[in-house]
Formats: sequence, C-alpha cells, structure tokens
Amino acid sequence: MEKRRVVITGMGAVTPLGHTVQETWDAAKAGVCGVAPITLYDYSGQKVSLAAEVKNFDPTKVLDKKEVRRMDRFCQFALYAAAEAMEDCGLDLEKEDTSRIGVCVASGVGGMETFQNSCGIGASRGYDKVSPFFIPMIIANMAAGRIAIRYGLHGMCTCPVTACASSSNAVGDAFHYIRDGYADAMVAGGAEATITSLAIGGFTSMQALTTASDPSRASIPFDKERSGFVMGEGSAILVLEELEHAKARGAKIYGEVTGYGSNCDAYHITAPDPTGTWPAACIQTALDDAGIAPEQVDYVNAHGTSTPLNDSGETAAIRKAFGEHAGKLMVSSTKSMTGHMLGAGGAVEAIFCLLALKDGYVPATINYQVPDPACDLDIVPNEGRKADIKCAISDSLGFGGHNTCLVFQKWEG
Repeated sequence: MEKRRVVITGMGAVTPLGHTVQETWDAAKAGVCGVAPITLYDYSGQKVSLAAEVKNFDPTKVLDKKEVRRMDRFCQFALYAAAEAMEDCGLDLEKEDTSRIGVCVASGVGGMETFQNSCGIGASRGYDKVSPFFIPMIIANMAAGRIAIRYGLHGMCTCPVTACASSSNAVGDAFHYIRDGYADAMVAGGAEATITSLAIGGFTSMQALTTASDPSRASIPFDKERSGFVMGEGSAILVLEELEHAKARGAKIYGEVTGYGSNCDAYHITAPDPTGTWPAACIQTALDDAGIAPEQVDYVNAHGTSTPLNDSGETAAIRKAFGEHAGKLMVSSTKSMTGHMLGAGGAVEAIFCLLALKDGYVPATINYQVPDPACDLDIVPNEGRKADIKCAISDSLGFGGHNTCLVFQKWEG
C-alpha cells in the first residue's frame, strides 16, 4: 500500500513561556527563561525551590467552572491547548466523517495533583470519602478521552505512556496511523502537571532534579555545571492531517511529518545507556522511515534535560547517528527555557521544530556558560540563529529506556 503524506494543520500550546503557540514561540525566540520560584505550593522544607510553571493560568477561558472542578490540572492544560489547535486547523467537523478523526494525547504521569490531594482527604476523613471523580481525574488517558468527547471524534482514541517520550510517541503513532490509511486526521500531543510537593519530592529523592536556587543556572543543558532538570508543566496539541485531505479543504500547512522511530535502551530504569547506541539507532530508524540521509538534517531539537548522564549520552548518540555531519548540525535544547515538561515535552518540541522550519529561526540553548568536552556539539548557545533549514528532528528519551525520534520537513507548498 502506498504511504500517504502527513502534514500539520493546527497547533495549540500552554507552556511556561505562554498561553498560546505564538506567545510560546515569541518567548522562545527571545530566549526567555520560564524557570522561577515555585508558587503552586509551599516549598519550604524541601530541597527544590524552582520549577517552570504555567503562569496565571485561567482554564475558565475555555472550560466552564463545573468542568474545571472535575478535571485535574493536566487535563485542563490539554483541553486548553486542544481548543487553540482545533480552532487553528479550521476543520468543519459537521462536514467530516468523525470516525476518520482520532485522538492520541499522552501523559507520562496523569493526575498527580488530584492523587496527592485525595490521599490527604482519605487519610483524614476516610478513603470512601474521596471524590467520585477521583479515578477519572487521575487516569492518564482522560485528556485524550475528554478531547474526543468535546469534539465528537470517533476514531482511535489512545494515550501512549512512555515517561518523557510520551507525547513524541503520540505524534509519531498518529503520523503512522494516518500515513497507513486508518485515519484522515488525528489530534495528537501531550499534557503534564506534576509540580506538586509529592512529585517534586519523588524526583528529588532520586537525584533527578537540580537544587539550584538561581533560575539562570538551573536548567542548563550541555553546560558542564548542569546538576539535574527543572520540572515544567503544560500541554501541546497538534492536528495531523493527510495531505490531500488538507489540500482539498484549503487548509494552511505548517510542515510535514516524514519519519518516526522508537526503540528501547533495555539498560536501566532511569539512567540512559552512556554509549548512546540505541538512541542513535532510533534516529537512524526515523531517518530511514523518512527516506532521507543524515546529511539532509539541519537542526536537532535535543532532549537535553540538563542532567549529567542525559546530555553526554545524547551527544554520543548524535555523533554515532550522524558521523562527520554531527559537527555541522545545530543542536539546541529548548528545555533551557521551558524546563522539562515530561510527557508534554516532546509535543511542544515538535511545535518548536515546525516553527523553526517555517520561520527560518533556530531557538537557542540559553544560560549556557561552561563548556563540557563530553557535549561538544553546536548547541546554539545563548542566542537564537536565523537559518534557512529544510529538515529538523526531535529526540525524546524517557525513563525505562524509551527512545523516540520525529522527523519534520519544511513545507514548500
């Protein structure tokens, strides 16, 4: 069967940098740091004081107050971003076969805030007193389910859960599903809201988070002084569509998804394989899927978490995958600005890739000061760069050894 082409026709985002795609992208181009002292709870008595929160978030701009009370914060983010993406794409659902439009929206953790609060209620008042909405508020697939319900989308509705690779898998799975003929359009992405005392405590105890108190020296991917990641939150949603379907309705096109790879280190529950062997193989799988040579890639939006092991291992993987061409690549980590949005990270980084291709601008790795010989790539330090790029890839690496790579190409019309 002939493979169909898949394009992006709608995007929505709520991130530590802004409440829309445009706000987020403008801030990323300006090198704005979304990291600041935590305001969502009292962090005194805990080692970690910084996070990349979504600031001044008001879900009632999209949802009514009753809906808000019955949704965890991660789900609110997802519906908020989906509203922008669905308006942006311009699909007239009354004219569409909704059995041919599905949802693939991920979350690495699900309703952590609800989980923590409900445990407190159960401990103090008895566990039979928890809200009847407790279970539907915490399960990770509910963002996907609620989006499908809101828009009446009857195609496949699913939720990949692969830790920090989750929303990259969501976009990739949606891409293949359309390409192989099972759907005409898919709403795909991810949402996460894990800035709670329990979640931060758990990541702190496993020494994954930085305890830095200076926002400008906290999320510092590829910097020799990196000491852990900064927790972020938010959502990014993309509408993927079969090319001829999009053209027939005169849709605007942001870019094309052409390749997807996914594999596993099978090495350790949290640490990446330091040799970078399997992330490199994942990149190669994605390039093969796209039918392009490594030399055709111009930009890599790296996973770049700011942990000692990730950044050096990812550098090794890029060098293995691209050989001599690795030295010619621009490789930046936008987590230097957004923090690590966990299961939403890959989707917002997909948006960054698409806008980098569309606008001819590569966002920087900000707050970079101290070079590390183990991270010897062109990481676009501190200042973004105008560049007429044709192909960008996004890497996402998750706990459990999950590796994902997406390939995007500029839309030339």
